[in-house]
Amino acid sequence: MRKNQKPQMLGRYIVTDPKICHGKPTFRGTRIMVWQVLEMVSEGMAWQSIADEFGGSITKDAIAEAVQLASRSFVQHAHEYALEPLPA
Repeated sequence: MRKNQKPQMLGRYIVTDPKICHGKPTFRGTRIMVWQVLEMVSEGMAWQSIADEFGGSITKDAIAEAVQLASRSFVQHAHEYALEPLPA
């Protein structure tokens, strides 16, 4: 993260702030990092259970936004994850 970077809204529920969690994306008003929730989603945990796990500090709408932003990012950067080219 560059010096003097300011807090940014990445969506309605997700923010980055260099003063909070080293600037990693978090859910607005919390120190809950988006990657933590995405891991829970990837493990098949129900979204309501995830919200409950964090005491209601995040909502299912916030989780949906995280999944949507992660999906968009993956589509844009999928080539970076290629293990090897497929044979023609």
